[in-house]
Amino acid sequence: MKATLLVLAAGLGSRFGGDKQISHVGPNGEFLMEYSIHDALKAGFNKVVFILKEEMVETVKREVGDKISDRAEVFYAVQSFDRLPDWYGVPAERTKPFGTVHAVLCAKEYLTEPFVTVNADDYYGAECFKIMRGMFDEMNEHRGAMVPYILKNTVSENGGVTRGVCKIEGGKLVSVTETGGIIPKDGKIVSEVGEVDPEAEVSMNFWGFSDKTLPAMEKYFENFLKALKPEQIKAECLLPVMVNDMLDDRSLEILAKPSTDKWFGITYKEDKADTEEKLRRLHAAGAYPAKVL
Repeated sequence: MKATLLVLAAGLGSRFGGDKQISHVGPNGEFLMEYSIHDALKAGFNKVVFILKEEMVETVKREVGDKISDRAEVFYAVQSFDRLPDWYGVPAERTKPFGTVHAVLCAKEYLTEPFVTVNADDYYGAECFKIMRGMFDEMNEHRGAMVPYILKNTVSENGGVTRGVCKIEGGKLVSVTETGGIIPKDGKIVSEVGEVDPEAEVSMNFWGFSDKTLPAMEKYFENFLKALKPEQIKAECLLPVMVNDMLDDRSLEILAKPSTDKWFGITYKEDKADTEEKLRRLHAAGAYPAKVL
C-alpha cells in the first residue's frame, strides 16, 4: 500500500521573521524537513507531497525533492488564495494563509492514499513514522490517526506556542483543544487560559488521514469560509479544530498511539541555535548519516 508524507511548509513564519522552513539547521546545511523525510522513507512511506509558497517551490525542489526522486514519488502544491471556492471573495486586507485544513486541500489532487501531515519546521523522531505507518493498516474512510507528544517537551523558552491539548482514552482520541500562549513559567506550564498539566498529551500536526476523508474536509472548510466575518482577516481553519469538531459529530474516529521520541522545532529565531545543537548531537550519536537525503 502506498503511504504519503504531506509536508506543510507554506506558513508565513512571522514569529521567526522569515522562511524558517528553508532555514539551514543541520550540520551539513540540512533543512529540518529533511529529517522527517528521511525517517518517513525509512518507515515505508513512498510518496512525498510538499505544500509551499510559490516562491519556495524551486528551492525545495532543488535542495530536497530532487534528492529523493529516485526513492519516492514527489509532488509540489502551492497554498494560495487562488485555491479557494469561486464564490468566496478574499478581503483586501488579508495576507495570512487560511490555515492547515486549506493547506491539505490545496494538495488534494495528489492525495490518493493514506497520508500523514507534518510541519516543515518540526522534528518528530523516527519512531512516530513507524507507528503511523502501522496505524494506516487499521484506518478506513471514517478513521484517522495521531501520535501525541508530552506537552512539557514541546514548549519554547523564547515565547508562547499553540498546542492541541488532547484527551485520549482506550487508544482513541476523545477531544483536542487548541490552546495558545503556552509557556514555561516558574516551574509550571501556563497558557492564555491558565495553568496546563505539563504531562498532558498534545498534537503537533502529526495527523494521519485516509484520502476518503477529503470530501468531508472540503465541506468543513467551505462552512468555515461561510461563517467568516469581514473583520476576521487572520482567522485560520486548523486541523486540530476540525478533528475535534468531527469527533463531536462522530464523523471521524482518531486512533492514538504515543511515541517515546522527543519533539523539537523552530518557532522563534532564538530556537534555531537549540535546534542546530540537538541535530548535531543526533548526528554524533549515529542516528543520522552525514548525508541525510
